[in-house]
Amino acid sequence: MASRFQNLRPGVLVLALAISVFIWAVAQGTSSIQESFDVPVELVGVEEGLVVTDQNSDAINVRLRGSRASLRNLDRDQMKYRVDASGGKPGVAVYEVDVETIEHPTGTTFAGHSPSRIQVRFEKRGRKAVTVRAEIQGVPAPGFHVAGVVIEPAKVWLEGARSQVMRLNEVVTETIDIAGLAANENREVRLVLGGGTVWAEDNSPLQVEVRIEPDPLPEPILDLENPKGAEEEV
Repeated sequence: MASRFQNLRPGVLVLALAISVFIWAVAQGTSSIQESFDVPVELVGVEEGLVVTDQNSDAINVRLRGSRASLRNLDRDQMKYRVDASGGKPGVAVYEVDVETIEHPTGTTFAGHSPSRIQVRFEKRGRKAVTVRAEIQGVPAPGFHVAGVVIEPAKVWLEGARSQVMRLNEVVTETIDIAGLAANENREVRLVLGGGTVWAEDNSPLQVEVRIEPDPLPEPILDLENPKGAEEEV
């Protein structure tokens, strides 16, 4: 066997090796593999008078099968699972998942997915004007105190899930630290609204002025027996 290879020219051996590598690469490119990843869920067509207050999953976990070559063309950032929510009503709606509507590279197939249903809770939209309260922390410098707080605007319009909007009477700003202040402080702040089911119609920052003044001087102590002061003795 060794004598046979000894009679071959080096160029023939190199060519044979190149052919072997090419066949291996082709086999690797055409062999079937499987990848698992999440595809974000996007609700489209939600009715104007409704708000989504709950959703059982924000993504679909899919298993995609195909060759290495075809999966190299996969752009995960562009993949979305769109749910047509038009015609929704207050309450819970259930949508069956059909992963075949997700765009995927030619030569790939879906081997499975989870969950099989998307459950969404809708609520009527509400709107209300509420007062704004500045959240203050800390104390001014010694000898000074907070004389007042001016907020512009003093009221804001809120919008969102009706049950949550209607029970609010005020909202607070981001925390303003006044520790050690000895003069008025002007800040640009935003509202703190918590979850995403209530939001401000105008998301612009608010202007807050914290007025700092010196403490009043202590009242003089009067001598009640001799309020005009003791007379000099002659």
